[in-house]
Amino acid sequence: MKFHILYVSSVSACFELENTSPYYAEEAFDVTVNGAPALKGVRTNVFSLFDLCPGTEYLVTIGEDCLSFTTLTETGCVSVRDFGAVGDGVTDDTDAIQSAIHLCPKGGRVLVPAGTYYVRPLVLKSHMTLELKENAILLADTCEEHYPLLPGEIHDAASGKEIQVSSWEGNPFPCRQSFISAHFAEDIAIVGQGILDGNAVNSTWWNNVKQRKIGRPKLVFFNQCENICFHGILGRNSACWNFHPFFSKHVYFYNIAVEAPKDSPNTDGTDPESCDDVRYIGVRFSVGDDAIAIKSGKMYMGMKYQTPATNHLVRNCLMEYAHGAMVLGSEMSGGVKDLTVSQCYFKHTDRGLRIKTRRGRGKYAVIDGVEFSNIKMDNVMAPLVMNMYYFCDPDGHEEIVWSKEPHPVDDTTPYLGSFLFRDMDCTDCEWAAGYFYGLTEQPIGSVTIENVNFTFKEDASTGRPAMMDYIENECKRGLYFNCVRKVSLKNVTMSGQDGDRLITVNVDEVTDE
Repeated sequence: MKFHILYVSSVSACFELENTSPYYAEEAFDVTVNGAPALKGVRTNVFSLFDLCPGTEYLVTIGEDCLSFTTLTETGCVSVRDFGAVGDGVTDDTDAIQSAIHLCPKGGRVLVPAGTYYVRPLVLKSHMTLELKENAILLADTCEEHYPLLPGEIHDAASGKEIQVSSWEGNPFPCRQSFISAHFAEDIAIVGQGILDGNAVNSTWWNNVKQRKIGRPKLVFFNQCENICFHGILGRNSACWNFHPFFSKHVYFYNIAVEAPKDSPNTDGTDPESCDDVRYIGVRFSVGDDAIAIKSGKMYMGMKYQTPATNHLVRNCLMEYAHGAMVLGSEMSGGVKDLTVSQCYFKHTDRGLRIKTRRGRGKYAVIDGVEFSNIKMDNVMAPLVMNMYYFCDPDGHEEIVWSKEPHPVDDTTPYLGSFLFRDMDCTDCEWAAGYFYGLTEQPIGSVTIENVNFTFKEDASTGRPAMMDYIENECKRGLYFNCVRKVSLKNVTMSGQDGDRLITVNVDEVTDE
C-alpha cells in the first residue's frame, strides 16, 4: 500500500496513501513504527503519528511498503505546567500559558499536557510549535468583555500607511480578539491530538448575531503570517469562523477536524482570505455554515490591494453538515485563481461545489480556470451551484443585486470564467443536480461536466439551490443553466429527476455527448 509523507514536525508526522478513493481508504490497514504496532484498522487515506521524539529517525511500514523519516530538531521544550497552569477547567490559566509562549526559545515547543485549560485569548509568536497532547483542551473564556476590541485597521504613526488588524466578511471591521491569533509572524505549528474549544455553546456569542456592531472572535486568526501548519488538532465551538488565515502565505492544514453544531451561526470551517499557497489535506469538517470558503475581500479590499486567493489545494477531505462543502466567495473581490479540489467526500451538505458572487464585487473579482475532480457526494441537496446574484450584504435584496436587466459592465462587475467538473458520483440529490445563473451582462464563461453521475432521492425535499431572490423552490431539477456562454457535457448520466435532464436559457453553445 503505497504512501508518502505530507508533513513532519519535531513530535509528529502525517502521511497520505497513494490511491484515488475519496477520503476513505479502499480497505482498513495497520501501521507499524520501527517494527512495533502503532495504528490498527485505519480507514482514511490520511493518517498521523504523534508523541514522537525530536531529531529521531523512524521507519513506518504498511504491509510490504515502508519509508523512513527523521523528526525535526528543536531548541527546547517548555511545559505550561511549569508556569503554573492547572488544567482543571475552572482556574484561569491564561497568564501561565501566555508566559510559556513568551519564554519559549526560538525554534522551541510549548507543551500542553492532558487537562482542560480555561483561558482568555492567546497570542502566538514566530518560530514556535504549540503541542496539544491527547486529552488536552484549551477552553475559551465565555465572558465577552474578556476579549479585547481590535480596530479593523490602524495607521502607521510615521508613514500613515494602513495596517490591517481585523476583518469581518471581507472588510476591515472592529472585532473581538480571536481565541488564538498571530500577527506578522512566521514559522508556527500547532500540532497534536488536543482540542481548541471556542466554548461558544456555553456562551452568548451565538445570540442576536445580526444585531451585533462588533465582530465576534474567530477560533484562530492569523494575520499576514507565513509558514503556518496545523496538524492533528480538533477545533470546535467557535464564536464564528473557525480558522481564518488573512493575507498569509504557505498555510497548511493536515489531518485536523473542525466541528460546530449544525444550527450555529456563521461557524464556517475555514475562510482563507487573500492567501497564497494554502493546503487542506485529510481534513474533516462538520459545521453550521460553509466548510471551506475561499475569499479575497469585498470591493474596498479587492480594489485597494488586488490580492487574489492563489494556489489553493484541497484533497482527501470530508465535508458534512455544512451549507456548502467547497465554496468560493462571496467576498471574492480580489479574485481566485489556481485552485484544485480533488478526492473529497461531501455528505449531508446543502450544496456541494458552490460559487457565489454578485454585482459590486469589482473588476478584480475574477474566478477562472478552476477544476474539481474525483469527488463523491451523498445526500447533497444541490451538488453544483454557481450564483452571480447572491443576496448578501445590507443591500443584498435591492434591485441592483437581483435585477435580470443588463447593467453596464464596469469596475464593479465580477467575472466567472471557465470551470471543469469531472469524475463525480452524486447520489441522493434533492433540489437540483446543478444550478448555474450568470449575470445578464456578464454570463459565466464556460462550464464543462465530464464523467459525472447524478441520482435523486425518491422522497426529495424542496428548496432553493441558489441563495438569490425571485427564484422558485426546486425539487429533483436536472442541470439548469441560465446566462452561460458555453455548456459542455460528456458522459453525464442522471436518474430520478423530474422533467428534462438538461435545461438551458440564454446559453450560446451547448454540447451534450
